[in-house]
Amino acid sequence: MSAAPVPSPATVVVTGAAGNLGRAVARAFAERGAKLVLLGRSREALDALHGAPDDARLHIAVDLLDAAQVDTAAQAAIDRFGRIDVLCNIAGGFRMGPAVHQTSDTDFAFLIDINASTLLHAARAFVPRMLAGGGGKIVNVGAFAAQKGAANMGAYTAAKSTVIRLTEAMAAELRERNINVNCVLPTVIDTPENRKAMPKADPGRWVAPDDLARVIVFLASPEAVAIHGAALPVTGLS
Repeated sequence: MSAAPVPSPATVVVTGAAGNLGRAVARAFAERGAKLVLLGRSREALDALHGAPDDARLHIAVDLLDAAQVDTAAQAAIDRFGRIDVLCNIAGGFRMGPAVHQTSDTDFAFLIDINASTLLHAARAFVPRMLAGGGGKIVNVGAFAAQKGAANMGAYTAAKSTVIRLTEAMAAELRERNINVNCVLPTVIDTPENRKAMPKADPGRWVAPDDLARVIVFLASPEAVAIHGAALPVTGLS
């Protein structure tokens, strides 16, 4: 699949921009001439990983679990670039757990919050502004594993399943208003952290962040105009 350019000029918001996938997504859009609004918990980390912000790139430190902070970030993006064309909800996280009956409220809430509440807050802040600008594209990150439950992954699969259902609901709500909403379902992503955690695995069978980023760019491109509410598996060789 070849990724087509996003509309030019395009303003692309990336949450979780300091993570491995967030960096790959930001790089992929930058290579296609997009203006970037990069959101992360630390401005210093964003600057260190992406370089100093410039006329085409805005870095914003934000706690995605604080809805007011996210709304402020969305307005800063509008104030800087005038419109938002693409929202990539990359922020999220994985954690194995105990059996469901041994899962604490804290652990369950952590995974729901980092994967689903962050998406909800971003949608609340950015969708009205995208609608005011005439539409756009939203791409969320689910997980291939979220298509069914798995032992010791109850909280995680519940959280990522929520991402899929929210994607489908948003697509149904927004498709008539010129916003496409879709999500990708990767298997294990080839990151330094996953290599360290699974030293005996073959990372050549995993999904490279740059490959996943190209799929995300495709879903944000004009070629994906007819795709609404898709949960697209991205599985590498696994």
